Amino acid sequence: MQLKELLEYNNIIVQCHDNPDADALASGLGVYTYLKNHGKEVRLVYSGKFKLQKSNLMLMVSELEIPIEYVDTMEEAELLVTVDCQYGEGNVVKLPAKNIAVIDHHQVSGELPPLREVRSNLGACSTVVRELLKAEGIDINENKNLATALYYGLMTDTNGFAEIYHPLDKDLRDDANYERTLITRFRNANLSLEELEIAGRALLDYEYNETYRYAIAEAEPCDPNILGIISDMMLEVDAVDTCLVYSILPFGVKISVRSCIKEVKANELAGYITEGIGSGGGHTEKAGGFIRNEKLSKAYESYEDARDVSSFLQLRMDDYFDDIQIIYAKDHEIDLTGMSLYRKKKIPVGFVELSKVFAPGTIVSVRTLEGDMDLQVQEDSYMMIGIKGEVYPNIKEKFDRTYHVLDTSYVFDGEYAPTVKDMIEGETVSLIPYAKACVANGESYIYVRQLNHRMKIFTQWDEESYMLGTDGDYLAVRKEELHDIYIIEEKIFEKTYEKVSE
Repeated sequence: MQLKELLEYNNIIVQCHDNPDADALASGLGVYTYLKNHGKEVRLVYSGKFKLQKSNLMLMVSELEIPIEYVDTMEEAELLVTVDCQYGEGNVVKLPAKNIAVIDHHQVSGELPPLREVRSNLGACSTVVRELLKAEGIDINENKNLATALYYGLMTDTNGFAEIYHPLDKDLRDDANYERTLITRFRNANLSLEELEIAGRALLDYEYNETYRYAIAEAEPCDPNILGIISDMMLEVDAVDTCLVYSILPFGVKISVRSCIKEVKANELAGYITEGIGSGGGHTEKAGGFIRNEKLSKAYESYEDARDVSSFLQLRMDDYFDDIQIIYAKDHEIDLTGMSLYRKKKIPVGFVELSKVFAPGTIVSVRTLEGDMDLQVQEDSYMMIGIKGEVYPNIKEKFDRTYHVLDTSYVFDGEYAPTVKDMIEGETVSLIPYAKACVANGESYIYVRQLNHRMKIFTQWDEESYMLGTDGDYLAVRKEELHDIYIIEEKIFEKTYEKVSE
């Protein structure tokens, strides 16, 4: 759906879910502002049993001039647009309307109207609205109140950005020209005395695993940001390397995850804990997730000792640390027994000479769908772009030995085009305009073995961040350099390599 499709209507109601949070208010403001600027008769409303009372939200409404109204009932609108929710759900009163539109980022829970934009892979509805506005050629930074609202909406819905994993969420976080003093005020109005007591009780009653140096604590139902505050405090304990704080809600279990060691990425741990029963993600140090109630009882069946949420989470944490092999490629002597020889197929891929985009010595962060990668640009730094948009570093000497540059133009066909950000200047550049096409020259040979367990590899080119391999992926090592060890995703391997006889 495009926002301009809503312009066919004149009498329009933009509705947030009941008891709206910052993300709903920000998303509603974005849609309301767009329609108002196009001369539409529009109102921004919410309903439900409770009126807004949380101090940070009241401050947000006041300072950012959000024209939100509380309504019990109302006359039938020509068009009703629900934001951060879906019409007919239990958390939004069904207001009368001739036509319905839905803008949301949650999982689809029922039948949707033809007018809809639901992006369940995004961390906040604020990001969905930002992308819709951008598609109309609107820069949110031209309206500082709106930019601030969307930034704060994303921040609160992703636990202080701890649960961000999609690059579009990261783009909003990094691009928004928000009012910093207001964000500080909002954040400092976020913890009540009651919530302070919740945090204190959680910290007094925890479980600790001495072998794996992790801690788990339960908090009473509370704002997701409070879970983050508790887990941040737990991680400051010298004996704790990773921690998980959870809260049991009526519709599921909310978790907050932290890590301070390079061997555990918090976002990957959150994803492991919630795999198949919910969703999880975030940063390498801070992450979070949600487990759905309807999935929990079935999940218990996987563990004889799982009696409740606490025991289940402890068992999942134990599994995470038990079922893993860690390789430090620089010092690892790999055993080639049982490994087969393969070579790269002649499939066009992309490459970028980074020194032609950024000056050598520049510290950059490469953003892709798989995550961020930090590196320092050298004279011979190359960045390869694979068939799915995945990126990996290379150097000129190795590139010249294994690839042939094509005369044809490079065409990107992935979901998210990789970008590079200058960490000093703050400039963000898309790699695609600088990419050229190349193809393997048939001389790139690797030994591989398919994995039947989880594996983390700290590669030669990045000793601080691991590549994760899971069951079905491939452990690979270059024939000519036995310390060049890495992981190839199963689907990518099958498309890009072919077996050869030694």
